[in-house]
Amino acid sequence: MKKRVLAVLMAAMMVFSLAGCGSTKKESKSEGKTIVHVFIAASLNTAMTEVAKKFNEKNPNIKILYSADSSGKLMEQIEEGFNCDIFFSAAQKQMDQLEKKDKLVEKGTRANIVNNQVVVITRKDSNTQVTGLANLEDAKSIALADGSVPVGKYTRQALMNIGKLTPVKDPSTVTTEQVSKALGGVEISEQGNVSQVLTAVKEGKCEVGTTYYSDTYGFEKDIKILQKVNYDATGNVIYPAARIKNDEASKAENKAADKFMEFIKSKEAKKIFKKYYFDTVK
Repeated sequence: MKKRVLAVLMAAMMVFSLAGCGSTKKESKSEGKTIVHVFIAASLNTAMTEVAKKFNEKNPNIKILYSADSSGKLMEQIEEGFNCDIFFSAAQKQMDQLEKKDKLVEKGTRANIVNNQVVVITRKDSNTQVTGLANLEDAKSIALADGSVPVGKYTRQALMNIGKLTPVKDPSTVTTEQVSKALGGVEISEQGNVSQVLTAVKEGKCEVGTTYYSDTYGFEKDIKILQKVNYDATGNVIYPAARIKNDEASKAENKAADKFMEFIKSKEAKKIFKKYYFDTVK
């Protein structure tokens, strides 16, 4: 795998950490802690913050450093050589590419962790006529993630399955413009990840949007769920996690990453995921 991009490039990413942001491995040694770089889908950020906190209660010498964005963008960054020990994706497609095409997944480490559900949302004080995907075209404006973002792909898949979009083999290839045309020319604001969709609706920039059920946690006073889209329409929204090959990682860092991977799969972690509206995969 090509040489990892330096920490100065990592600083340009959306980084979340309980112990701070943008720390280098050199700094982690001076603190007496081992850093584990974990790339997580944006929809996991809140839940994974608590997961890391719980993990650190028993492993105070391991520092979990998160980079959160859409799974598609994170996959591209891993392919480009960004420093990553664990990838926790919001869809199988990105993990499949890293494992089968790029050969960047450590053998035997991949596991399905949680399931999620696509929801159609609006502001709590909205007077929208939209009740769900079936009459999405009645909205004045829609916040929709692009096809490379898993929630955008799942939304397109659901629209195909209910007859709103012409079926194609790969829903992620359907452009935002094509979705708009299929819905009668409704205005669609394309978003880069689920968090941006939620923000666009919450701030009233768009009348409705599609995001994940887990993303509505903590926003119950601001956001109203119009529809929880059935899995029959979207398919299972499985989130896989795996260790990523990191040629520059030390034995201690690899061991720490393995330990955190095991914790993500534990019953203790599943309780946290359930709290944040995820379905746990048994």
